[in-house]
Amino acid sequence: MKRFLIIFLALIPASIFAAGNYKNFIASVYARVYEVKQMGDLKWLEPRWNEMSRQVKIDKIYLETHRDMQVADKDTIVKLKQFFQERGVAVAGGITATVNERNRFETFCYSNPEHRKKMKEVVEYTAGLFNEIIFDDFFFTNCKCEFCIKAKGTKSWTRFRLDLMDEAARELIIKPAKAVNPKVKLVIKYPNWYEHFQGLGFNLETEPKIFDGVYTGTETRDRTGDQHLQQYLGYSIFRYFENIKPGGNGGGWVDTAGSPYMDRYAEQLWLTLFAKAPEITLFDFAQMQRQLRPADRATWQGKQTSFDYDSMMAPVVQQDGASITPTTIARAAGYTFEQVDKFLGKLGKPIGLKSYKPYHSTGEDFLQTYLGMIGIPMDLVPEFPSEAQTILLTESAAFDPTIVAKIKKQLLDGKSVVITSGLLQALQGKGIEDIAEIQATGRKAIIKNFRGQSALPPDLRILVPQIQYLTNDAWELVSAMTQNDLGYPLLIQAGYAKGTLYVLTVPENFSDFYSFPAQVLTQIRNVLLRDSFVRVESPGDVSLFVYDNNTFIVESFLSENVDVRLSLDSKFTKIQDLISGEEISSQPAAKSFGGFGGFGGGGSGNRASYPVQIKPHSFRVFGIPTK
Repeated sequence: MKRFLIIFLALIPASIFAAGNYKNFIASVYARVYEVKQMGDLKWLEPRWNEMSRQVKIDKIYLETHRDMQVADKDTIVKLKQFFQERGVAVAGGITATVNERNRFETFCYSNPEHRKKMKEVVEYTAGLFNEIIFDDFFFTNCKCEFCIKAKGTKSWTRFRLDLMDEAARELIIKPAKAVNPKVKLVIKYPNWYEHFQGLGFNLETEPKIFDGVYTGTETRDRTGDQHLQQYLGYSIFRYFENIKPGGNGGGWVDTAGSPYMDRYAEQLWLTLFAKAPEITLFDFAQMQRQLRPADRATWQGKQTSFDYDSMMAPVVQQDGASITPTTIARAAGYTFEQVDKFLGKLGKPIGLKSYKPYHSTGEDFLQTYLGMIGIPMDLVPEFPSEAQTILLTESAAFDPTIVAKIKKQLLDGKSVVITSGLLQALQGKGIEDIAEIQATGRKAIIKNFRGQSALPPDLRILVPQIQYLTNDAWELVSAMTQNDLGYPLLIQAGYAKGTLYVLTVPENFSDFYSFPAQVLTQIRNVLLRDSFVRVESPGDVSLFVYDNNTFIVESFLSENVDVRLSLDSKFTKIQDLISGEEISSQPAAKSFGGFGGFGGGGSGNRASYPVQIKPHSFRVFGIPTK
């Protein structure tokens, strides 16, 4: 009878057991095969689980069956499923397709018959144990063995790997798993380096269609680290994958690595939730055991951040009245979840400036995340957004052979198209000059200040492409100046039929955008966000997250207090801080920095202004009062 009960519990869908500890999302934890094997000793597991669950409320756990050619045995998995389900925790399976992760993330070779056989066996084994399986980051290939070289033939490595992994997904994962368990839900989890997926065989065009779900790696860690990812990516990448598979993006995934202080770890968690991820997974069970230490506290000149370290360290009162002192990093996650859950339900669907990135494209890699860091909310999409009134196209849009015709159609329809200097250069000689004779010269300029603005710091040199246009055929809205006051355009406007084309000059170092004066950034925002009900006027490293129910979040990644001016449609006379409840009345609009009013520069126009202050590494949440 006991054996029958265990088998019955093993086959019940994980979702039935979801505890729903938070109102607006499911909190999960992932356990690698190494820890899963240790968990087989319940005397080892139980105290560690109890300590974790005191500090963060876990609804679901992923138990990994394979990583690095290590496999967890069936008896252990069945025993663990019963352990967690008895505690009201949903259970799903996990597979990591690595041969040796420590050897530069050595993956399976899908040209190698032995590896193919092994992968199929692991999938069939896991499908017999779980009704949901997630594939961690590594279902790609970086192999260039003799098998691969022979199979590649004359194809490029990118084309070869895209075809190979598409076939492997269908033949080694989907078909075998469904044959063993027709009810199994197969989820592919993608890492954070989306710009380069195609080079390793991650196929965003076909895989989301054949897998039952996708999942998003939203970890960005420290942007000075190896990957150099901007914090905003933790939000924008979830929205991108949601646009690829609407309603099929299961959640966001964050680890503790590369976070030099606790605030940075917490930022990754709340950015994932700002994107409205229905689930958030903490990687991993072992990392959640890491002890809290004094060095985790970040001191930003003595100023408080959104991550209140002292409040996080306060004793946690349990349902039975017992008081538990936080001990591990799991409490940082629990505290962050509790704070965000209080207002997350008040936010609508995330919206932003549509930016088209064709499948398998590259060019000005990750640029949208840099623009997100200067207060331009981005909405990255895989299909051309013809319905949008204003769109942004970066160099990657050149991968679409019909892109010039699509730009023309937008302009003929009376809409606005913003292209970057990188895309302008890529489209030269391919028809873009039929819209406006604006040219990327190939020359560079070192700028020291901006027209009408104070000089940059003396040790700062910003290198920009030199863009050339015909006077009076196009208009220069924002200008950069050299040491000797020679000007170069940063934002150009040109009319075409009823529409307007803009060219945004992108500095050679994308992060130099953060050093642009606040007034210059405002000029750029006023054009790119001309259709938005809210904009920010602020320095760089301040982000804006906007939702379709007139709510929004302003977050500062700066290390000091920052004064921000919110610019809203004038029909709104008050805004409300959705955390404190404070109502703020509008003030006379500040001077418009929108360019030359008669030339359609996207100026501030008839808008209401609200000055607010944001603390270091903090956010504020606003909405329109309903009274």
